[in-house]
Amino acid sequence: MDEGGIRLFSDEKNAAELRAAAGSRGSLTEWLRAHLNRLKVGDYFATLAYIEMSAAHEKELQALRLAVRDRKRVATCLGFGPRFQHSTGQAYKGGPNTGVFLQITCDDVEDLSVPGHKYTFGVIKGAQARGDLEVLAQRGRRVLRAHLGPDVGKGLSTLRASVQQALK
Repeated sequence: MDEGGIRLFSDEKNAAELRAAAGSRGSLTEWLRAHLNRLKVGDYFATLAYIEMSAAHEKELQALRLAVRDRKRVATCLGFGPRFQHSTGQAYKGGPNTGVFLQITCDDVEDLSVPGHKYTFGVIKGAQARGDLEVLAQRGRRVLRAHLGPDVGKGLSTLRASVQQALK
């Protein structure tokens, strides 16, 4: 699914469940609504942001997180990746299956080479995000990835607005 510069990804099982609920040609808002509607009493919602940690990005993500918390009445959390993987990330994968995850990735506008290697830090970050998504899916977690492209600010604004619309 690709809309407004945001592309959605998931594993086969999650994609099939979301497609059934949102329709095969559903909008970004419909896919997000289908994903958020998987939250039930006792669940939590985790935003896993593999984007630059900045005040502006955190503000958008906190608004998204709080909207889900207030409408769905579930615990919510926000972590910037890959740093959260060493703390809460372990609970997401090994703890009870009560999380609904929205992973957020982007294209790096500025990417730095790893000294002495042919790859960049952006390649490493992307691989970590894909690996995280894969493990969550293998563990039967309810996970959806939203890829924002290179304009992270615009993508976050669009994503937040779509989540808020999906919660109505």
